[in-house]
Amino acid sequence: MRNYLALFMQYLTVELGLSVNTRTSYERDLRLLAKSLKLENEDGLAKVKRTELIKYLDQLKQEQKAAATIARKLAAIKAYYRFLTDEGYLEVNPAEAIEAANKGLHLPKVLTVDEVDLLLDEPNIGTPEGYRDKTMLEVLYATGMRVSELISVPLANVNLQMQYIIVMGKGSKERMVPLGKTAIKYLAHYLEVIRPSLVKENANIKELFVTMKGKPMTRQRFYVIINLYGKTAGIKKNITPHMLRHSFATHLLNNGTDLRVVQELLGHADISTTQIYTHLDVERIRAIYEKAHPRA
Repeated sequence: MRNYLALFMQYLTVELGLSVNTRTSYERDLRLLAKSLKLENEDGLAKVKRTELIKYLDQLKQEQKAAATIARKLAAIKAYYRFLTDEGYLEVNPAEAIEAANKGLHLPKVLTVDEVDLLLDEPNIGTPEGYRDKTMLEVLYATGMRVSELISVPLANVNLQMQYIIVMGKGSKERMVPLGKTAIKYLAHYLEVIRPSLVKENANIKELFVTMKGKPMTRQRFYVIINLYGKTAGIKKNITPHMLRHSFATHLLNNGTDLRVVQELLGHADISTTQIYTHLDVERIRAIYEKAHPRA
């Protein structure tokens, strides 16, 4: 029997160019499906019936798994069986027409402009570590990058003269994001003074941001850094890098930026993903309504 899962993973990599995180998630969800169905190995998934898939999803609901979790697992299942049928390994797609539970509207948590100011002012720029952290936070808020994009940006992708940075997004898709004057100011000094002092003998390191040991910055380390600054700044929220991304989008929209522009800056393939940010500033909408409507 063919190793269908291995073929599928190769397809996700070569044909679709999906990120490592997405591929890992798909593989894990499919292995969990095989385990739940008590199959001898993952290749047995090729013989699974539609009724078995529905039963599996119902079981997840009974276990009170989050609707978003179930939807993610179904996305992996649908992609897998669509691949098998498109490639001719299966005649009938057992996952066709199976729908996930409604994920509902879960609004992303954002920081106010004042909270962003508090967070970005927290690093001690009198030290190399603090200056690096300040630069990373300024760039993150200026661009709305994902943390995975931030830590993997190559030095060569930064153009301070033209005031932009090239970001490698999901599916290995590049996008050009403008840099504001504040981010440019800190990047200039970081590139000229701070980074060279950190990399030292590791001058061949291609990543823009590095640790105090001159190694590429890690996702885990940056999570710790931003969370710590949030606490020391007195912000009563559990701050994550993604919260700055959400804040970037929300603040742009609140100041009149076109939704399509925000979609492009965030690297969203579908504008429906970006539209969630239009639901956020309820107080602002209410204030505008009360000011504009004669009967408010």
